[in-house]
Amino acid sequence: FTGHIPSGLICHPDKEHVLYPLGCTVIIQELDTRKQAFLHGHTNNVSCVVVSRNGVYVASGQVTFMAFKADIILWDFQKKELLARLSLHKGRIEGLAFSLNNLYLLSLGGQDDGSVVVWHVEKREAVCGSPASARSAGNATVVACSSCRDEMFVTAGNGTIRVWELDLANRKIHPTECQTGQLRRVITCIKMTDDDNYFYAGTSSGDILRVNTKSKMMTNYGPQKEKFSLGVTALLLLKTGDLIVGTGGGVVALCKASNYKVMKKIQVQGAVTSLTCRGQGHQFFVGTNECQIYRVNYTTFKEELIATCHKEAVHDVVFPLGTSDLFATCSKNDIRVWHTPENRELLRIVVPNVTCHAIEFMRDGKSIISAWNDGKIRAFLPESGRLLYVINHAHSLGVTAIAATSNCKRILSGGGEGQVRVWEIGERSHKLAEILKEHVSAVSCIKIKKDDQECVTASLDGTCIIWDIVRFVRKQMLLANTLFKCVCYHPEEYQLITGGTDRMIGYWEVFDGSAIREVEGSASGSINGMDITADGAYFVTGGDDHLVKLWNYNEGAVTHTGVGHGGSIARLKICPGNKYIVSVSADGAILLWKYP
Repeated sequence: FTGHIPSGLICHPDKEHVLYPLGCTVIIQELDTRKQAFLHGHTNNVSCVVVSRNGVYVASGQVTFMAFKADIILWDFQKKELLARLSLHKGRIEGLAFSLNNLYLLSLGGQDDGSVVVWHVEKREAVCGSPASARSAGNATVVACSSCRDEMFVTAGNGTIRVWELDLANRKIHPTECQTGQLRRVITCIKMTDDDNYFYAGTSSGDILRVNTKSKMMTNYGPQKEKFSLGVTALLLLKTGDLIVGTGGGVVALCKASNYKVMKKIQVQGAVTSLTCRGQGHQFFVGTNECQIYRVNYTTFKEELIATCHKEAVHDVVFPLGTSDLFATCSKNDIRVWHTPENRELLRIVVPNVTCHAIEFMRDGKSIISAWNDGKIRAFLPESGRLLYVINHAHSLGVTAIAATSNCKRILSGGGEGQVRVWEIGERSHKLAEILKEHVSAVSCIKIKKDDQECVTASLDGTCIIWDIVRFVRKQMLLANTLFKCVCYHPEEYQLITGGTDRMIGYWEVFDGSAIREVEGSASGSINGMDITADGAYFVTGGDDHLVKLWNYNEGAVTHTGVGHGGSIARLKICPGNKYIVSVSADGAILLWKYP
């Protein structure tokens, strides 16, 4: 779940599904069965999602590169298919809203575009457009529709609140500025009342404005004294007329509409970015920028965590020896251990402000070793997550790869400067045994033979080196015109396969380092991760083309392709026993695939 998108988490009007963006995809998830459907079609990250009032349509907007057109895609919710691509805005879609009877879709471009456009939903074409805010005002970032008429909507942003009227006959929209007196505010969210007389606007200063839609004047604002810490970031309007307010400080508060007095409040982890009602508001969901989703019952007003995930790119995934029920992933700030059958998080090991590049379970199951960009190797206990030991200054430019021997006495680590270091791990101590200096750029992957006498290291300098780790000398060197990202021993250990930025999968002879053959692994983008089955018959690859591919080893041909990721795949693993394939990607997603 991409948590930092405002109002990204939406509960569908049928009360059975939630929608949320993840990288380039939009995910529709059933609440009871947890089944997911993916909407693929965007070429870059999704920046906003909206559902029509009757739940028939879904619309999503994306980010793109400077001066390129950013698409809005209109989806059919029931069939989960793409209906139309609407492109006019440049750079980014900031906000979307459906009008009351789904006649129109309103879209707001980002700051490089600055325009608001009205689209005719049935005809799939633009009716008219206009600059969203006056030249003297800031950018408009939110758009909301009237609750009673199709022809009226509101846009707001940095120092601007405008009520618009659509004149369909002349294909024009006419704005009216709303007067806020002496107040200068940045509006972050808007909610209309059901009778259309007022709308509430949350601000980054931590107060809420109430504006009359008829007179276009601010009638009141509050709280006057106790403002919400770090700004109001999300609003919900209840049938009782009261407000539920989400703040940047992670507080979800129930407020009286008359005087904005807080009646009940709860604390969640991260800044609240989405609040969405299920049905009449007896239950609502909270989405935060720490990518956590909570369910809150209105009567008890207690939060229940229903989904968590990494908020940054995930760099590695690993299974412990012989079990497919657990796996660990690592990202910026944390390592998490997951329970596969129930898809839930079991353990979170947090090390703030540093990024973990690689992890490994020791074969005896007594520790998780991890490589961090502050140049340290940290080992943790797998049940409690307690720190076991730290190897300080293991590498000068961060530790980028790590592997452990099968007798658990040694760790091999690779660094950003290209050195490979061998560490002796004792009961109470750890010491540096040897330094292997050959690579001139970061080591991206290390694999060790089963007998602990030989290993292979892949590096971004375009070489893979096979080392003798008994005598600590180089045996063979594989050269290719690529930055190697991953390497795998065939289980019989007489051949290697490699992947890298030239999109080729290379087969190599271990004995003399000669190339056997190359097959094209991807049509676009590098190959970042690979893993091979225990019998060596099949292997999987994943990379910048967002696809998971299963290959027949001997034929070098793709047998199955998995479409689902919304970002570049960093690593993937086949679980012991070939039940699942788990792949992790740069948008923070972890995808579980059924092994074919």
